[in-house]
Amino acid sequence: MRVKASVSKNSTSLSIIRSTFEDGLHSSKVVESLGNLEEIASAHPGCDPWQWARERAGELTRQEREDSRQVLVAYSPGKLITKGQKRLVEGGYLFLQRIYHDLGLGAICDAIVARHKFTYDLDGVLSRLVFGRILDPASKLSTFEYSKRLIEPPCADLQHVYRALDVIAKESDFIQSELYKASKRFSKRSDGVLYYDCTNYYFEIECEDGIRQYGPSKENRPNPIVEMGLFMDTDGVPLAFSIHPGNTNEQLTLKPLEERIIKDFEHSRFVVCTDAGLSSSANRRFNSIQDRSFITTQSIKKLKKHLKAWALDPSGWKATKGGRTYDITELDEDKHKDTVFYKERWINDGGLEQRLIVTFSLKYKNYQRTIRSRQIQRAQKLIDSAPKSIGKPRQNDFKRLIATVATTTDGEIAEGRAYTIDGGKVTTEEAYDGFYGVCTNLTDSAHKIAEVNRKRWEIEECFRIMKHEFKARPVYLRNDARIEAHFATCFIALIVYRTLERKLEGKYTCAQIIDGLEAMKFLKARGEGYIPAYTRTAFTDDLHAAFGFRTDYQLVTNKQMKKIIRSTKR
Repeated sequence: MRVKASVSKNSTSLSIIRSTFEDGLHSSKVVESLGNLEEIASAHPGCDPWQWARERAGELTRQEREDSRQVLVAYSPGKLITKGQKRLVEGGYLFLQRIYHDLGLGAICDAIVARHKFTYDLDGVLSRLVFGRILDPASKLSTFEYSKRLIEPPCADLQHVYRALDVIAKESDFIQSELYKASKRFSKRSDGVLYYDCTNYYFEIECEDGIRQYGPSKENRPNPIVEMGLFMDTDGVPLAFSIHPGNTNEQLTLKPLEERIIKDFEHSRFVVCTDAGLSSSANRRFNSIQDRSFITTQSIKKLKKHLKAWALDPSGWKATKGGRTYDITELDEDKHKDTVFYKERWINDGGLEQRLIVTFSLKYKNYQRTIRSRQIQRAQKLIDSAPKSIGKPRQNDFKRLIATVATTTDGEIAEGRAYTIDGGKVTTEEAYDGFYGVCTNLTDSAHKIAEVNRKRWEIEECFRIMKHEFKARPVYLRNDARIEAHFATCFIALIVYRTLERKLEGKYTCAQIIDGLEAMKFLKARGEGYIPAYTRTAFTDDLHAAFGFRTDYQLVTNKQMKKIIRSTKR
């Protein structure tokens, strides 16, 4: 800061000013008006006014460095704001940026740039795509516009965003493997058990093209889809993914991605946990060699006749604690409602030895019967409405419980149809209520196997977050490479989000975290800094405590904000 003199006809006035450079413009701002020379001499007798003014400027400079001075920002009700001036900026991304760089993504981008020799800022583009996918998911054009509202505006043009998509797709395998290695250095990965599952994403088009193909949609949509296979560790953090045409058999997607993990990730000792749809004999055999093992859901309905009879036999059941055996038809509803019972045996499937573990729970049985009871009510309501046609039911659709009866008057060809609840279907399904089957080649206790398998719900949550919170579908890109790049950014965003979730110790839901970050906006006080325009809450307090910096002061000075930004890129 320095002293400035304003000379008039009758007096000389002194003030303390600070020079600023903002938005490409040099300017000066009056920090404090000291008065004219006579006023200063009267207020401070025995002091030279000029010398006192210089000392005061030095004092304010020291106070500013100590962040202790009071800042007054002047606003005039009669003065228009500057046209086109950005006043409200986004700041929630700063916490994501810290994780982004902790995971080594900046260094990964530098390595890619060194190989390809292009000049645009790949790190700037990828980071903005990731931040936008979490905080304001939209098209690539909208994400580019969103990035202009960040405290740090983008250093790239829209054309660079689309050019970067091609590079991200080409380097997708490299990004995944390097991200895994960097994440292991950053924090411990619980990768002894890997969960694998598949889902698909639809496009708002009518014709197949490239990897956008018609296939069995998880949402029963009549649109072309692409299929994603995803590996996740025990903590719910994604490990690797792959994209396939929508008409690919999902059982064929496991082995190639697993081979890539073994080769590129240098990780070969793990247990693969899948659902029944991915538990083909080939996949089980592949995970029965070297240091790999498997745990997979087994449909009891699809077991061989003698195994099904053994699984449903009410005798010979053990509790997870204790050594006695039980007959599940004699269980006490109150005493055993929270107990899980099990039985196990080794089976041979075409030369592959594996353990079949079947569990039974009264709570699970009652849950399934409650769901079916509601489905029966919906089915009866539909029947009572006298529909002309029921249509083809899906696997778990309530319409599966409706039986069609053809009616005729004189033995002629049936012209009419009547509908009724299929009692036989209901009875058949009830026989399996409460039972759950798992196959494995591990020799751990049945209780431990069941605990590992129970965490499969987290990979379903990963898909839910990508589809709903990150709005990964519908996809509006057409080029195959850019479609894969789109899912690569969703994959990276999911890792960043899951890491943030862990730093907050699981105290907040996905919606609370995203909404809380999205609300963290700041009003720019030109020449001074940033005024928080969000509500301080328990969430923001925990967020600041977890990351070691604060943005909730009444004013975050430009100097403080630069320091925070540097800390997020260390």
